[in-house]
Amino acid sequence: MPPSRRDELVEAAMNIFYRNGFHNTGLDQIQKESGISKMTLYNHFKSKDELIVAALRRRDEIFRNQLMKFVDSSSKNPIERLMAVFDYHEDWFNQDTFQGCMFINASAEFCDCNCPSRRVSAEHKLEIVRFLQELCELADLSHPIELSEQLNLLLEGAIVNAHVVGNVCNNEHTPSDAIHRAMSMAKRLIKDAQPV
Repeated sequence: MPPSRRDELVEAAMNIFYRNGFHNTGLDQIQKESGISKMTLYNHFKSKDELIVAALRRRDEIFRNQLMKFVDSSSKNPIERLMAVFDYHEDWFNQDTFQGCMFINASAEFCDCNCPSRRVSAEHKLEIVRFLQELCELADLSHPIELSEQLNLLLEGAIVNAHVVGNVCNNEHTPSDAIHRAMSMAKRLIKDAQPV
């Protein structure tokens, strides 16, 4: 089934917001790049803020689906599946389109922690932690709640480092450097959490 005009609009907005930022992107730019009329845009969304929330929700859906498919196809071994989360991030960091995390970017641009964009961003991050917890439990690792939070902190740090440091021209660091360091620390945490 072909995507609806609303879906096309949300997809285009998601890509433009990710590339240019939220405050730097106007509805005129989205309308122009998407080829969708202003009438269609305003029929679906009352404001730019509503469109931002829809774009963030779409990004969450895409990211988590891709991550889960990647992990599911990586291995049957529970520890290897957990480490595949880091492999997925390395693949993502090395894409030409990598501009950091859309949810971290949104949180940096929207100061009010109660605004819908911040809430959607927080929901995304909590869902990633839940997924990590499920993988930790499947691997029968001790303290899966605490471990999933620790692994998530390693991922979050790697995302920021890959974007802020690894993407700078003429820098001796690459985006992959951040995830390799995170993987090394993750392996130690996972080893310590394995049953004796």
